[in-house]
Amino acid sequence: MIEANGLTKRFGRTTAIDDLTFTVRPGQVTGFLGPNGAGKTTTLRMILGLNRPTRGSVTVDGQVFRDRSRGLRHVGALLDADDVHGGRSAKAHLAALARSNGISRQRVDTVLQEVGLADAARRRIGEFSLGMKQRLGIAAALLGDPPVLMFDEPLNGLDPEGVTWVRALFRRLAAEGRTVFVSSHLMGEMENTADHLIVIGRGRLLAAESLAAFVARADSLEEAFMTLTADSIEYTAGGSR
Repeated sequence: MIEANGLTKRFGRTTAIDDLTFTVRPGQVTGFLGPNGAGKTTTLRMILGLNRPTRGSVTVDGQVFRDRSRGLRHVGALLDADDVHGGRSAKAHLAALARSNGISRQRVDTVLQEVGLADAARRRIGEFSLGMKQRLGIAAALLGDPPVLMFDEPLNGLDPEGVTWVRALFRRLAAEGRTVFVSSHLMGEMENTADHLIVIGRGRLLAAESLAAFVARADSLEEAFMTLTADSIEYTAGGSR
């Protein structure tokens, strides 16, 4: 379970995340929805300990993630599919991650097969398309067989077959009792993927509820999302509503 309590992050005079409190529970796909620039990636980076909160806290299963050793056994994450060494092969990249986290090399072959990259295992990553890099990032997230998984815009670059595969993968992982947290700015994609939503705008929490409850606010998820986002912009610009 991921728990954020009063999570706030400032960069100089800019408040990127403003007093976020939410819980991401196991056994369901939780969508992290917001427009580009809403603060989704910054929030994910704070969960992983890559950015320190200015105020508040966030824990994974009751513990600050950066305090854990062999982190891939606890949380698997894909934040940026391009953040890899292009000169390495896919297999070498995963093997290095496995070695540093005490994971068997056999697991490398297993996840490459699972994401459909077994035939490309020895190719240099720099030759990969964005969709292939996304699959490699998902393989890295799965490598430690962790109970918590986080994905930031994982559908970028995937073809329709890949999108269908990813949706099925997320639902299977959730059905196994894992915590699955998926960030996206695509309202329609959340309709096809998520069971529960956490919605933010301008770094503030707008909603934390089931997909069905959120959609029930309007004729469509897009209308509901645009209404809540507009409220957020009004709030931050006008000071009070």
